[in-house]
Amino acid sequence: MYVFNKTKNCLISDKVEVAKTFKEKSEGLLKYETSHAMYFETRWGIHTYGMKFPIDVIVLDEDNTAKKIKKDMKPGRFFFWNPKYKRVLELPIGSDVEENDVLETV
Repeated sequence: MYVFNKTKNCLISDKVEVAKTFKEKSEGLLKYETSHAMYFETRWGIHTYGMKFPIDVIVLDEDNTAKKIKKDMKPGRFFFWNPKYKRVLELPIGSDVEENDVLETV
């Protein structure tokens, strides 16, 4: 899967890991030594306890519009959002995404 920012006409990541199972979602990026892009669906928020690096978190609506963003989320933190949004994209810090940007995921 890749992610393209249609608003800014730029590629965000050409290799996005998709977490589908409960185990994959629970482990997320915790099992990695370095950050990379990951997509999954959840409505309740995320945490970075046990993570070895900071990340950018993008919460998307059903049209892939960025609705909530947490930049440079450090390890050992919680992040919650309105549960009507369930699409989550975790990216290495420094991602070029702002609220209301429209992303394309394929």
